[in-house]
Amino acid sequence: MSDRTPSMKYRIFFLSGLGIALAIAALLSPFASPSPDGLNRVAEDLGFVDKEHPEPAAQKLPFAKVFDGYALRGVPEQIATPVAGLVGALATFGVAWGLGKLVARKSASTIELESHD
Repeated sequence: MSDRTPSMKYRIFFLSGLGIALAIAALLSPFASPSPDGLNRVAEDLGFVDKEHPEPAAQKLPFAKVFDGYALRGVPEQIATPVAGLVGALATFGVAWGLGKLVARKSASTIELESHD
């Protein structure tokens, strides 16, 4: 029988998953296809790629100036894509973790309220 608590098992599970995601982001991102992604490809195929708004709304977001496509600006070209992959993986993990904490907190407070009725 294991002497690890469930909390410790979950922590190991999530940190292992994060480590694997970071390794994939850093090690495999340089091998990503240089071909246009799905939406860009469809726009090219259907001939409306030149109708893109000159200043897309996404370019007005605060972090838009940090990224250039799938690479990080201001970083040497060889590591710009892997670093962007790491940042993206960490950001995604952070958002998912934060949402999980909010849902768990609301769920716990709902259970607590129902048990007092």
